[in-house]
Amino acid sequence: MIPRVHQRGRSATDALAEALGRPVSSREGLTDHTVIAHWSGLELYILEERTWTVPEWAAHLDDPLHEQPFATSPEGDRRAIFHAEILLHHADRELVQAEWTEVSHRLARAAGIATPGDDHGCRWIAVQAQPAALTSWPTASAASGAGWTKAPSYSSD
Repeated sequence: MIPRVHQRGRSATDALAEALGRPVSSREGLTDHTVIAHWSGLELYILEERTWTVPEWAAHLDDPLHEQPFATSPEGDRRAIFHAEILLHHADRELVQAEWTEVSHRLARAAGIATPGDDHGCRWIAVQAQPAALTSWPTASAASGAGWTKAPSYSSD
């Protein structure tokens, strides 16, 4: 597996468009086969069983920034969207969805954006836009009420 961490951004819409490899459409929904993992507190926001559109997912990830309009990172900016992707190396075997889900949760924990048992931590989703080849996720790093959550560092490679 080859991880790639992008520079933090200001918009979940931009990160989702990059992850999907196309512009965001208000008519397109992300199904359970596309959103393969998410933060544990998401169930508190889902009132009905339905497919969320890409802009709805982006708005959900961006909400903490709107709820905390004066919050800034330790660097003094508002770039709160962490975007990473995992590519399979050509020698890797293909993974099934459950394995990609586990990879997503492990990487979220390792990056410090998901703490086991914390339902009020960072909002994040894992998106698999290309089956068994690529998984990526944008993550809102702004915490709800407690200030700014330390975002993982990134490499310019």
